[in-house]
Amino acid sequence: MKDQLTIASREFRSRLIVGTGKYRSFPEMARAIEASGADMVTVAVRRVNLTDKTKESLLDHLDRSKYFLLPNTAGCYSADEAIRAARLAREVGLSDWVKLEVIGDEQTLFPDTAELLRATEILANEGFRVLPYTTDDLIVARRLIDAGAAAVMPLGAPIGSGMGIQNEANLRILRERVTEVPLIIDAGVGTASDAAVAMELGADGVLMNTAIAEAQDAVLMAEAMRAAVEAGRKAYLAGRIPKKLYATASSPLAGVVR
Repeated sequence: MKDQLTIASREFRSRLIVGTGKYRSFPEMARAIEASGADMVTVAVRRVNLTDKTKESLLDHLDRSKYFLLPNTAGCYSADEAIRAARLAREVGLSDWVKLEVIGDEQTLFPDTAELLRATEILANEGFRVLPYTTDDLIVARRLIDAGAAAVMPLGAPIGSGMGIQNEANLRILRERVTEVPLIIDAGVGTASDAAVAMELGADGVLMNTAIAEAQDAVLMAEAMRAAVEAGRKAYLAGRIPKKLYATASSPLAGVVR
């Protein structure tokens, strides 16, 4: 059965999207990304050398024929900053897709949803495929879709916290009510079981960075995340049994010889 992640009419083999920050070295980053099986990789526009070809860049370690690069606007605290970063990425030939981050609070890194909505509308009108990092709020998600978002990317927990999915109820509501575009859980995953839970809740994909990059063995964790995302997706499609208070015999009593 063909079951691929599709965003803005583009198909991706893997439902796991990985970042490129926080690794101990570029070679480790490259090995972990390979092990993850991901074919979409995020790159922070403000933290990568895009112009000086004499200096080493993480882009030197990514095969662009193999990976689809998704620029992100990490570190931007206003719509104007994020828009400038997205335009720069397009101007240097990186991509006209953007993982849009507009941060509203330095300590929690929660998004500024008002500025996020403004930036999404402007960039979408300029032809960008916009994937906004947002809260798990249904109303904000609906407004982002109306503004032209190509996907909705609610946080599972604060960025880099490793706390796992904190509000399953909201994500279930989002899964039921967000059907026009993919729903991708972004931020908060700490280990493989968190990724599996996100997929079992019906997410179309999971985006992560810290959980892999800061693991004691980044490559092995990348392998674990790959398996978890695949298992969670299969479990969601298979349909779990309902939870019940009392036991149900695995072997029915009907027809039992007495």
